[in-house]
Amino acid sequence: MKRTVWALFAAAALAIAVPAAAHHSISAEFDVNKPVKFSGTIKKVDWANPHIYTHVETKEGGKTIVYKVEGGPPNSLYRQGWRKDTLKIGETVSVTGVRAKNPDSPNVGQATITTADGRRVFGGAANRDGNAANANNPNPK
Repeated sequence: MKRTVWALFAAAALAIAVPAAAHHSISAEFDVNKPVKFSGTIKKVDWANPHIYTHVETKEGGKTIVYKVEGGPPNSLYRQGWRKDTLKIGETVSVTGVRAKNPDSPNVGQATITTADGRRVFGGAANRDGNAANANNPNPK
């Protein structure tokens, strides 16, 4: 009986610990003291768990760079109004966010993407004033 209780306890502890270890905080990967702002063209949108990634191509110093702009989980973004076609391939956008801690990484976090027509698309679970963002709303707060 004691073995069964300990085995159940160990299984429960493992089940709780694994998902918690798999997720990371913003400060684990990104440097909030290194803001980045650029304009570019949407090359690709990876709509997959655990985060979506919007690939934005830009030129810096005569060199082409494709940034991977990290967004929230697809389910959360879908509930906010995002759809797979919210951002179109070839669309020109402006991006503000923070750079990855690794200087060789093209990743950008805590990002807001603004389309040419002024629509703001927030990549996280909520926008910076704490309200859920709606990608289909042309004038979110």
